[in-house]
Amino acid sequence: MKEATTPLAHRRFLRTMSVVLTLIVLIKLAGFFTWNEDIAVTRLLKLGSRLAMTAAAYGVYRLIISRGAVDSFRWQHAWSPLLYGAYLALGLVSLLWSTNPGYSLLQWLMDLETLVFAFYFAKCFLLLEEFFPGSPVRFYHVLGNAIFLILSVFLVGLLVAPDTFYRLTHDGEEARLGGFIMNPNELGMLCVVGIACLLFNFYRRHRLVWTFVKIGLLLLALVLTGSRSSLVGFLLIVFFHIQQAGNPRLKIAANLAALLAVPALVPLVFIKQGGLDEVLSMTGRLPFWHALLTEGLPREPLLGYGFMRISYGEYFQSVHTYAAQMAHNTFIQVLMNLGLVGFLLVMVQLGATIRAFVQAPNAQLRLLGVGLLIPILINSFTEFGIFGMTNYGILFYQLLLFFGSLRYHALLSPREQQWLLRRRPELAVA
Repeated sequence: MKEATTPLAHRRFLRTMSVVLTLIVLIKLAGFFTWNEDIAVTRLLKLGSRLAMTAAAYGVYRLIISRGAVDSFRWQHAWSPLLYGAYLALGLVSLLWSTNPGYSLLQWLMDLETLVFAFYFAKCFLLLEEFFPGSPVRFYHVLGNAIFLILSVFLVGLLVAPDTFYRLTHDGEEARLGGFIMNPNELGMLCVVGIACLLFNFYRRHRLVWTFVKIGLLLLALVLTGSRSSLVGFLLIVFFHIQQAGNPRLKIAANLAALLAVPALVPLVFIKQGGLDEVLSMTGRLPFWHALLTEGLPREPLLGYGFMRISYGEYFQSVHTYAAQMAHNTFIQVLMNLGLVGFLLVMVQLGATIRAFVQAPNAQLRLLGVGLLIPILINSFTEFGIFGMTNYGILFYQLLLFFGSLRYHALLSPREQQWLLRRRPELAVA
């Protein structure tokens, strides 16, 4: 079913939807930040903003339905969502043996709430694309703009309140963008996701100058976070998109530029205080992971310590490394909190999600999958990640889960056809 032209009323509706969806995901992402040093105030802000935006996403979904869309989606790659459901089910059952059931339940409920938001938020875009042909509302455009606005707050904040928006590391010798508000590595990952989304504007030649400005500011923010893993993600995404270009000269120029930049980039960005030893130990993570796998895992090898738990106590402690509440690697995190059973489950689930994007019929959808999976997977090897403690990396992964698995089913039932034609007589049902 296609529409020859978009009526004026629908164009206004679509512009409104673009603004509303941008605000929704902006506030949703802001709900993961620590905007106040008071723990009680922070918890109230996070809880209120997240729940409100989930309700708002459902409200927008119902509004689109009321404008003549029909929710007739089917699961194209059912294994991906089914396995993710099995992962959450195992996490819920793990409350029976969790070393802190209350904490595990809280983390589980936050993941479930984010999943509900992702489900309805993704459906909004899928419905707009199907029932409003020519719609300018695109997921990558909305998410990229929301991330740009959030990072703009940080860039302005470091000028007016550097003590709040900078975090001192390496004995106070290095300042990293993020402050107490957000872990600099997580903020760096957000910058890369924003850049990956805005790069799609070049494919459709949409406001190229303004897009260059946005990407430039996000790249500045990325450098200021000092996140080496995120910088690697950025470089991989840029080269991936360059390889999609049909201009061989552009590919050759990009490869030469990379080779020339490496000698200057490595000492400046990758080797900080502590020198090469710090890089090779991944800032102390390798000894910590070794302790987790050799000391912690053998105690609870099959089913782990419970959802988002890595030890019997609040922190895993070893004489050979530092103490921490999380593994700083999403896959080791799963291995510790759900054991070998959970680890095998999430690896199969991740493979099913990647397969869903590889087999996607839409080239743009495949590019979106690669563009978002690269930064969140790289982040998953060193930070919270897609199966770790609640963070917006989980949200991005859940959105990809639905975009990769949901497909519109064009064969409507007679009842759905009659209802659609009453609401949208300008549409013709094939």
